[in-house]
Parts: sequence; structure tokens; C-alpha cells
Amino acid sequence: MGLQIIRQPLCGQVALNPGPEGPTYDRHWYAVFTIPQHEKSALKQLDMREIESFLPTYETIRVWKNRQRMKLMLPLFPTYLFVHINSSERVKVLQSPGVLQIVGNGRECVPLPDSEVEFLRSGFCQQRIEPYRDLVIGEKVRIKSGAMQGLQGTLVRKSNSMRFVLTLALINQHAAIQVDAEDLEPVIAKREILFSAGALSVTSTLSRPSIAIMR
Repeated sequence: MGLQIIRQPLCGQVALNPGPEGPTYDRHWYAVFTIPQHEKSALKQLDMREIESFLPTYETIRVWKNRQRMKLMLPLFPTYLFVHINSSERVKVLQSPGVLQIVGNGRECVPLPDSEVEFLRSGFCQQRIEPYRDLVIGEKVRIKSGAMQGLQGTLVRKSNSMRFVLTLALINQHAAIQVDAEDLEPVIAKREILFSAGALSVTSTLSRPSIAIMR
């Protein structure tokens, strides 16, 4: 299914304004689609409007033509950042310069799982984190202890070390960090057995609906 974006008037890490004071029980994390290469300026604009926002970043080394090496902090997911808002704050987000859309399914804004954003904000990700742009093929695993216990991802091998790849299905983006094997455990697929007309069939219960972005 093609990506869709909805329009409705309603982070290494960079995290600005913690958000307005008051009840937060109805706030959720949403992905925001920004003008390309304007993620940091959009973040500042959201901060000025007292919107809790978060831009995950990663450190990379660039070598210029004069062979000078420079460290850069770049957005982990280009053209995306995250906001923690309720429905009444959406109009402030959409009116903010640099913001194009809030990601949804064509009918409404769709929140991200809190565990995915909290993982990116956690100390677990203070280790080297980087975008993962290869095909994600590997063993399904989950973190077995600590604050991020239960979070699922894919274990892949890269440069003689193992990486835990987190997939944000809503925006089709992946991030990888180096992990120790003792922090992970395999995910065993649950299967339910169906009996129909005397025939036996096995169906995986782990299928998930595809979520699109719609204009």
C-alpha cells in the first residue's frame, strides 16, 4: 500500500521543550513529517509553541575534500520528528513552520507505540545508534530486562558485531544499536491451530495490519 499523509486542521538525541504542565494522560507520541533538511528548525518552532517534541539524532564523521574530518549530528530519521500531544494541540503543530503533516492512516492521526519512542529517548540508546537502511533480515528478539523490557526488534549482524534493529512500522524507518547477547531473548511465534471440515491448518497470530500515510 502506498504511503499517505493526512492533512487536518485540528533524538544521540535532540529533545527540546518538555511540554506544557498539566494532565498528560491523553497525550500520545505522533510522527511529524517535516520539510526536508528542516527538522531542527521545525523542532525549534515547536518549542516556541510549547509543544513537547523530540528529534532523535546520530553522530557521523564526514571527510571533506581537504581531508578534514568533522563530526556531524544528523537526524536519525530524515524528515521526521516526534511530538507528544493531545487532540487539541494538533492545530498548533500543523501551523508550526517546517511541519508538513502528522502521520496517520488517511482518516485520523495514528499514535506511535510509547515503547518505541521511549526506547529512542532512553539510556539504552546512548550507545552508538545509527540509521539502518539495509533489508532487515534476522532473528526476531526482544529486550529481556530493564526499562525497555519486552520491546521487540530484529537481531542482525554487521561488521562482526550484532545490532538490535528497531522498526518504526508507521513511518517505515529503522534504527540500529550495538547490543550484548545477554540483553536479548528470542521471540517465539505464537500459532493457533484451526480445525475446519476435518482439515488442520496453522495460522500465525503475529500478522499486523499495514499502516499508511495519506493526503
